[in-house]
Amino acid sequence: MDDSLGALISAPLIPLRDEQRSARYAEEIAHARALHDADPDDYWAWVADQHRWLRPYDTVRTGELGDFRYFDGGLINVADNCVDRWAESVPDRPAVVWEGEPGDSRTVTYAELADEVSRLGAGLTALGVGRGDVVAIYMPNLVEAFTAIHACNRIGAIYTVLFSGFGRDAVASRLASARAKVVVVADAIYRRGKPVPLLDTLRSARPDAPTLEHTVVVDRTGNGVPLQEGETSYAALIDAHPEGSELVALDANEPAFLIFTSGTESRPKGVVHSVGGFLLGTWANAHWQTAITDDDVYWVAADVGWLTFPIQAVIGGLANGATIACYEGALDTPSTARFYEVCEKHAVTKVLCAPTVLRMLRKFGDTLAHDHPLPRLSLITVQGEPLDGETFTWTTETLGVPVVNAYGQTETGSTWTYPVAGVDDLKAGSTGTTLPGHACEVVDDDGRPVPAGTKGNLVMTRPFPTLARTVWDDHDRYLATYFSRFPGRYATNDEAVVDHDGHLWVLGRADDVINVAAHRLSTMEIEAVVGSHPRVVEAAVVGVPDDTKGTVPVAFVTTAGDAGDIAREVTQLVGDTIGGLARPDRVIVTAAMPKTRTGKIMRRLMREVLLHGEARSDTSALEDPSSLDTLREAVRA
Repeated sequence: MDDSLGALISAPLIPLRDEQRSARYAEEIAHARALHDADPDDYWAWVADQHRWLRPYDTVRTGELGDFRYFDGGLINVADNCVDRWAESVPDRPAVVWEGEPGDSRTVTYAELADEVSRLGAGLTALGVGRGDVVAIYMPNLVEAFTAIHACNRIGAIYTVLFSGFGRDAVASRLASARAKVVVVADAIYRRGKPVPLLDTLRSARPDAPTLEHTVVVDRTGNGVPLQEGETSYAALIDAHPEGSELVALDANEPAFLIFTSGTESRPKGVVHSVGGFLLGTWANAHWQTAITDDDVYWVAADVGWLTFPIQAVIGGLANGATIACYEGALDTPSTARFYEVCEKHAVTKVLCAPTVLRMLRKFGDTLAHDHPLPRLSLITVQGEPLDGETFTWTTETLGVPVVNAYGQTETGSTWTYPVAGVDDLKAGSTGTTLPGHACEVVDDDGRPVPAGTKGNLVMTRPFPTLARTVWDDHDRYLATYFSRFPGRYATNDEAVVDHDGHLWVLGRADDVINVAAHRLSTMEIEAVVGSHPRVVEAAVVGVPDDTKGTVPVAFVTTAGDAGDIAREVTQLVGDTIGGLARPDRVIVTAAMPKTRTGKIMRRLMREVLLHGEARSDTSALEDPSSLDTLREAVRA
């Protein structure tokens, strides 16, 4: 094993307690793994059998990576599987339990959800939306986000969700790129105690969205905002169409939605996912990752603009017939107890969040957790960024629940490696083992598989249904981005290592691997060690140019209590654990880090502030712009 990885991946297996195990899921996953071992397509056929088809498919899969199809000949509808079939079998079961940041709440049963979805589908049809037209959804975590997505699914429209934190230019560019015909928008949202006017932002962006014909306005604030030409009230549209809409039978490989990635590129990249593939894959994802039961209340503590929310809540969660808890606002507003209060109020049993949420709870302290016991809580699952071992341990010991750490990407359309909930033993920080229906390798730069304990490039070696099918309007970009470096394999562009127990450890983006004096070091590897310091609550490590060594790591930390001599202590800890070359050139203590609304640390912005004194790339996903001011002050200190 590579010596520098020893401290990171030598974690022991942590067995689940007897009361945390599920006999049902143990039996199911054993069957699923046996199917996969015989032929992964046999596993996907089993997944397909869990759904309602409007016409049976002919073949499970045709083609290979870069050009593949699943369930050819089959016709299916996502809304039928996520809403209608549950409205028929369990009409009074809560589908969505919603809470707004001001404390208002609403519970919607599957029967009520089905009715509103059908009515909205008819309303969109009346506005001229047809099969293959694009509808943009620009709102936060509201019940109307669920209805808008499934109304599109019902009538065969393609939806794209715009992050509610986007500003005018980001909204305009995505509306134009998607060629959106209609947008569904909330007049405003509540965030950290104040309304954020989405409709005003949309109106300012509309002149640069030439294909946009209609705006459907959700009156979130209840202020009865006056409508302008081309704008329609959501409530009036629902009321006007009690007849509902026809369910459209869709080819399993038709585009269901596109989601735009943000980053350093000048053009937003619209990743396209398919109707049947995304539905079936996300059903399996939510099924294995959370071991959902009829009695669960599953809180997906993520923003609808992060693909995790459609995967785990709107599509995957509802496809499992789950009751989804949905919260609009910030998890520390109006007080640091809000996370616990939401769990208590809605009897939450399982939570999905980014690791940053757990680090936030850890920062708030053990006393707060002790004052808010959560006896119904049985599982927390995380994804979106690496989970450090200290936060894993704090959560399992303080909250008393197992933590399932999962890995996936926007392009993969689901997380595909994690310990199966209620079945697999855990390791602090690992992403478990590959799920049935998926296959991966860790390879060197020449594409050759590397042995256990050696880090390399993470690639996927066979297609699977939730993998993105193309980039909107630019298939050549899709092929070049994901399949050119390692022909015949999908390049995640992440570095990883498999340990001797077969557990996968994702170390971070390959472009976050820095070359220090001719030695390759993963910033995630260094970050994990920095985060293990007992007073460090959050850590981020970036690489910056150095005249002598080529690149050096710089660590940013937030601390619990007085920082003291934290810089010296962290530097020594990294040197003792990994080696002298990995020691941070500088340790910067900051009160805040730039994050997305879902809590992912935006390390590229931190690097830019360090190098240039300002952020120079896309900041549209940034939740709190003042965090950059805080960061600049810390860098100058």
